[in-house]
Formats: sequence, C-alpha cells, structure tokens
Amino acid sequence: MRLDVEGVSVEVAGARLVDEVTLDAPAGTFVGLVGPNGSGKSTLLRCVYRARRPDAGRVRVASEDVHGMAPRAAARVLAALPQETAAEFDFTAAEVVAMGRLPHLDREAARDRHVCHRAMERAGVAHLAARGFHSLSGGEKQRVLIARALAQEPRVLVLDEPTNHLDIAHQLDVLRRVRASGPTVLAALHDLNLAAAHCDRLHVLDRGRVVASGAPDEVLSPRLLADVFGVRAHRVRHPETGATQFLFDPLRP
Repeated sequence: MRLDVEGVSVEVAGARLVDEVTLDAPAGTFVGLVGPNGSGKSTLLRCVYRARRPDAGRVRVASEDVHGMAPRAAARVLAALPQETAAEFDFTAAEVVAMGRLPHLDREAARDRHVCHRAMERAGVAHLAARGFHSLSGGEKQRVLIARALAQEPRVLVLDEPTNHLDIAHQLDVLRRVRASGPTVLAALHDLNLAAAHCDRLHVLDRGRVVASGAPDEVLSPRLLADVFGVRAHRVRHPETGATQFLFDPLRP
C-alpha cells in the first residue's frame, strides 16, 4: 500500500519543526528517513501514525487521509513502533504481542494465535513468549514490540529508530526480517550504513525540510553528509553485497 506525505508542517511554540515536507513510500518498499538530531524525523512520523495531527498538509495511505479514518480502520492498515513505549503492567511477551490483534474485530482465536506466533518468530522472540515484559532486556523489549506491530498485519509499518537497544547482530536481523515481512515500511534510522544497506529509497531531513530524496547511492554523497551531518565521509563498497558504506571522520577545524 502506498504512503504519501503531502506538504506536512508542524509548529510548536512558534518553531517550525516540520516545514512543508512532501515524500512518498511506494507500495512494498523499505524507505528510510535520515537526518541529524532535531531535524524533525520523529515529529513527522508522529503525524504519519496519527499520534499528532499536522498543522498543515496531509498523510495518505492508498489515497485516503489517515487523519480522516476511524481509529480502528486506520489500525487495520497502519502500525507503528515509536521510540518510547510505556508498559505499566507486567504482561508476558506473548500478551504484549497479542495486543496487535485488537484492531481486528472479526478475529478468531486460532488464527490470532497463529499470527502472533508467526510474528514472534519473525522478530526472533518466540522463545520469550512466557517471560514478563519488564524482565526483558532493552533489546528484547524492542524486538517484542516489533513483533506486536507485525501481529497487527499492517499494510504500512512506521518505525522510529527500530534498532535502538539492539546489538549489531540483532540490528541486521531485525531489519532483514522486517523487510521480508511484506508491508510498506517508513523507518527513521540514525545509522547511515544500515540505512544505505537496507533501504530502497532515502529521504534526508535537515531543519524540518527534505533536502534530498532518492536511492541511497544517489543521496548519500560525501558533500551532503558534510553539509547535513557535519562529517567527512569516505565512500566504500561492501565486499559481498556491493552496498554503499561509509567511514566517517569529523570535519577539519
């Protein structure tokens, strides 16, 4: 399902955090949102997954304005993993994942169990099903929450820093599994090498505006990385996949 962000702006206390952002994620693609701290990534994603209504502009899924949809209808097509998720009660990991089935009114218990188990397998947390959520490490919690989002069976999946708290092996594994799970993905990523290796397309935000869009090879030039991120970047190729990767140094004073 295609996702379109059309001229979205957000103001807080007179500051324009997101400034007329237009971007898209074609159906079935894995699209990355990158930019330095404070560039507006999380604020924009909140508008996409309906946690905040934009001050201007629209977010559309398959041409329908998500902010005009009923909450349950929206939750059937769009799932999100925010940066921070509070859990006040110590549910088991399996119970947390099962919450992803709540938008589906016509659900059947047997199918729910199958969908949840498959989602936990995809996120690599099936062995944690009986563990209390509060007993899990930060990385384990993150993967359980990804499983919950997958159990929702969304057509569009919005991820805000999905690799937070994960070691490098689980970072690579989670992105591979999410990509293989099928929905259109819009993900904010801090690690530019992960973004370059896993994303079909990137949108670069700086001070609330999109400053570049396109394939990672086209977008992540040393000049852009110097201008936007304030680093010197040395482009290399992954010896097995051929994906663009970078080595970074601070800009010379």
